Amino acid sequence: MWVMERFLSSVIQRGQSGLLRRSLRGSLPELELRYLQCTCCWRSLIPVAGFETLNATLSSSEPCKDDGGKPLDACYTSEQRTVILQLLNNASLAELASIKLLRGRKSTNIVEHRSKHGPFKSLESVVDKERKVRIQLAKFIKPEVDRSWLEEASSIVSIVCGTNKIAWAHVDRQMMVLDWQHQDCPNFLKGTYMASAYLNDVSAVVSLLPPASFYLIEKSSISIQNTTLFPIMAHMRTVEAMLFALLEPKIAPPEPNIPPRVLNMMRTAVGRHFGLMVGESRTSGAQTVRQLMAESVTQKLPRINFPQELLLRYRNHFQMGSRRGGEELCDALLQAVAFYELLCEC
Repeated sequence: MWVMERFLSSVIQRGQSGLLRRSLRGSLPELELRYLQCTCCWRSLIPVAGFETLNATLSSSEPCKDDGGKPLDACYTSEQRTVILQLLNNASLAELASIKLLRGRKSTNIVEHRSKHGPFKSLESVVDKERKVRIQLAKFIKPEVDRSWLEEASSIVSIVCGTNKIAWAHVDRQMMVLDWQHQDCPNFLKGTYMASAYLNDVSAVVSLLPPASFYLIEKSSISIQNTTLFPIMAHMRTVEAMLFALLEPKIAPPEPNIPPRVLNMMRTAVGRHFGLMVGESRTSGAQTVRQLMAESVTQKLPRINFPQELLLRYRNHFQMGSRRGGEELCDALLQAVAFYELLCEC
């Protein structure tokens, strides 16, 4: 509950005036941070001077140790509860999504709940709503791994296989894109699917991948009942198996305290996270990637940050009608963003 307490305390700042105050008379005329005291213990000071400082604090703050299992509403004064609920019940989707802890589905869930059931009447009802919509790790990550291993990852490499290329995005925990590219694989879907030819292409890609805590390989959602797509499914499974074999370190026998380094991420989970699903089919993510790239330049706290070099390289790569074949690049980036955001929601 402490994360929600920290977030709700941050919301109060929007209802307060004078987030910066001058220092006491006789001291240097500099601006100082104002603080809110946590009413659980009256010792934890929560800075409220700007969303940049606030978001960093929310991510690193320690939980209050004296909450004693109290209801969330009891942790705030009546005035604070009024301010928080007023903002949660009236803020737009964009305003809610600008708060780091509400990115992804959380802000959408709040707006949808307001539309269907009316305004929130208590802070505990906000927490209850979030508990109901949490996504279990097992629903989008295979094989199942301990959550703490994923949270300790310093960076991930998101890998997506296409019909003639493999793309990857290397993203660290600070949501900075470290590497983002694709490699043509000329032997894919050629002739009789020669294993040696496939291995040459996949090995060439693996040699280019940067080191990371985990490698996430997209798990396609092609149904085995669709026999017309069986050649594509066989191709995807072949490449996936080779990536697992080449990237996973050889440990015999496996040690229980060492997590698997290569994981599958469900393609449909990424599609639902970004609203790209139409029925059981997933649409292009090019527009979403263009939006993420634009936000990285125009917003102080974008969902993901790009180095200038990558922005210049791909600024015209995902335009409507482009034949550059960037779908795999889009999917690799979106998979990395969805991984971190879904991990926060679990």
